[in-house]
Amino acid sequence: MDALLIVSAAVYGAVAGALVPRARFRLAVEPEEEWRSAGPCGHAVAGWAGRARCGACGGRYGPGATWPAGVTALVCAALAAAAGARPELAVWLLAVPVTVVLAGVDWSVRRLPDVLTVPLALGTAALLGAAALIPGAAGSWPRALLGGLALAAGYLTLFLLHPGGMGFGDVKLAAGLGCALGWYGWGVLFLGAFAGLLLGSLYGTVLLLARRAGRGDALPLGPFMIVGAWAGLLAGARGGG
Repeated sequence: MDALLIVSAAVYGAVAGALVPRARFRLAVEPEEEWRSAGPCGHAVAGWAGRARCGACGGRYGPGATWPAGVTALVCAALAAAAGARPELAVWLLAVPVTVVLAGVDWSVRRLPDVLTVPLALGTAALLGAAALIPGAAGSWPRALLGGLALAAGYLTLFLLHPGGMGFGDVKLAAGLGCALGWYGWGVLFLGAFAGLLLGSLYGTVLLLARRAGRGDALPLGPFMIVGAWAGLLAGARGGG
């Protein structure tokens, strides 16, 4: 059963990840710009899910699906292996493709769109509330809500102290990630938050040493926050809450 669950999660992740590139292309714009509705070829981009390739002329208008599909499949399979057939696994599997899109957009244009961060936070909170009602759930819904508030408050403090170092989108992302991490406990929340900040700091340090960024430059913190949260969820799921 566990093997079937893991394989099913991996297949789901691969399919979901393959549909990520189009959303990433459309959302990867500067804050003052509208979401992209056409590719470089001039043809309209239909829908939000699918390949980053024009259906009319076949032209490619963004990153391919190989990396998103591979990463999403790997993370989904790892979460399935760690959590097993618990109710909260469905929440994690739904959230992973969204975080992959967010990581890709933030990496490209240093932006975390509200159209994804807000639904991620609200959806995670609501779905974990439903999961808590199902027998076998390994976490706490009230603690998840408090975790979302706590991590968002922490990032809000960092934003107010050093607004040039991060964007307000990081605060909104923290609400959703904190909710997921808080489900498994305060230790998991700390682990996931610390891992994200540590990875982001190491990346910034490498750029500074390589003279590819200055001290005042904004860096894409979102991808590192997301990877840290994945690590925390894996640890929390293995521990069973």
